Amino acid sequence: MAEHRSMQRAALLDAARSLLSEGGTDALTFPALAERTGLARSSVYEYFRSRAAVVEELCEVDFPVWAAEVEAAMADADGAGEKIEAYVRKQLELVGDRRHRAVVAISASELDAGAREKIRAAHGGLIALIVEALAELGHAEPRLTAMLLQGVVDAAVRRVELGAAEHPDTITAAAISMALRGVRG
Repeated sequence: MAEHRSMQRAALLDAARSLLSEGGTDALTFPALAERTGLARSSVYEYFRSRAAVVEELCEVDFPVWAAEVEAAMADADGAGEKIEAYVRKQLELVGDRRHRAVVAISASELDAGAREKIRAAHGGLIALIVEALAELGHAEPRLTAMLLQGVVDAAVRRVELGAAEHPDTITAAAISMALRGVRG
């Protein structure tokens, strides 16, 4: 029984990811989740009490996976400059990933305090990865710079997601260039 419940919960989260990546948070409704999973709407409520609860769980499940991929890319890089480049590049590579699109849709939406807190904590973990590399470069304000750098990454992610005129590789190169020249400036 417990295994069946966890499978249904996983199916609901997967359906939520799809809905979010297709239509943003407006698309994430309990009727849509029920339709996608073949569950009765009342069953959806047995797993999640609200949309915010779905969002919070997605953040808990997906954000660490995404951060771990960024961390692994940085671990493979030599030196602070290469680590910063890997940090930017990996996040932009993950844009096409449904998990990432769902997290971005969540980040862009109006959320309750609990979900916002989960996102802030996850983002904090991501930013902590880069603070060390910035400190290694001898940066006076590594934490502030890390937050500003993440702002550049977030802007580049949005640009790729919107299907901007520039090719994603061009956007990635521009973001990396801005990150490296900006932090050395």
